[in-house]
Amino acid sequence: MQKIELIYFNAGGGHRAAAKALSQVMLDTAWQVSLVNLVDILDPTASFSKVMGMQPEDLYNKMLARGLTLGMAQELKLLQAGIRLAHKALVKRLKAHWLTSQPDLVVSLIPNFNRALCESLTQAMPVTPFVTVITDMADYPPHFWIEPSQPQHLVCGSAHAVQQALAAGCSVAQVHQTSGMILSPRFYGCPPIDRAAERQKHGLAADQTVGLVMFGGHGSRVMKHISARLDDVPLILICGKNAVLAKQLRDTPARAARVIVEFTDDMAYWMQLADFFIGKPGPASLSEAVHMGLPVIVTQNAWTMPQERWNTEWVRSNGLGVVHRSFRTVRAAVQEIARDLPIWQKNVRQIDNRAVFEVPQILAHVLAQSTPPDRHCPPGGRMASGA
Repeated sequence: MQKIELIYFNAGGGHRAAAKALSQVMLDTAWQVSLVNLVDILDPTASFSKVMGMQPEDLYNKMLARGLTLGMAQELKLLQAGIRLAHKALVKRLKAHWLTSQPDLVVSLIPNFNRALCESLTQAMPVTPFVTVITDMADYPPHFWIEPSQPQHLVCGSAHAVQQALAAGCSVAQVHQTSGMILSPRFYGCPPIDRAAERQKHGLAADQTVGLVMFGGHGSRVMKHISARLDDVPLILICGKNAVLAKQLRDTPARAARVIVEFTDDMAYWMQLADFFIGKPGPASLSEAVHMGLPVIVTQNAWTMPQERWNTEWVRSNGLGVVHRSFRTVRAAVQEIARDLPIWQKNVRQIDNRAVFEVPQILAHVLAQSTPPDRHCPPGGRMASGA
């Protein structure tokens, strides 16, 4: 049985969610699929959390929850500089991991570390293919997702990302396009619901236009301002793992119905109850909303994360919703969506995203093209067939 390792980390939550979704649809294959947290490889004794009292990703997630995204582009450059300085140490630790785990295929679902991942794998196991699945709609070059000089395959969820990869010097044979971002299998084949009855369970009227507000897996304090500005609009507010935010929203009176939801694995259900989406232009949340037929309301400004800025162009160019400079004008945005809701809904229904099922087919193709593994090679790595 061939072994596939899906590499993720918990910064933002989308990378782990994509890895988990892939592993779920690959359960019935002839592969042994493992989810591997990069932090567990690089810091196996959890020394960082012992000293700092938190995991490395926790600081990033706290910044997202507080809306502290201004200056992220500069912070990203500092992070990348640190990764370059630590490159030799990263390669050494990763190489040791590959020699122990002996994967037949390595799939990265994370940015920034792909040079170290690919180089270490090439040193340890030269014939084992390396694939990077880009979980953003666009790259943010240089050295974010795409490392053109490497022997790797790239899976892109947009035509724009494909063009970025080709422009960076990747060969056509290295680049593979899917129909969108990876979504949980829960978003496919959703059982039909009695929408009016389900709305009634949560205090939502059947005949009202309902918004769903979500800012990733840890929420954001901007949700309080949105709720206040839409005092008379029924809202489903997804707070994720932010229990403090959930309590604050519950304790804030509003004229219209409020449904406060903490962490949930069933976003498809809540989106079936809504008519439109309000949130940040993250690739996963945007793709989930559009897949479930919800026009979107997002912003694009200095606080927009650099790797998510192109996503707002995707929204505009496909007529999937409205993009404002600030949520201070969210009421006008809601009125714009509500005024022509059937048109917006028709537009979002044109997007047919089946990436979670397409990626395993691409991985199978990559594996079929690679040299059959030799399990009896010496500890220094696999020898190519016939060597």
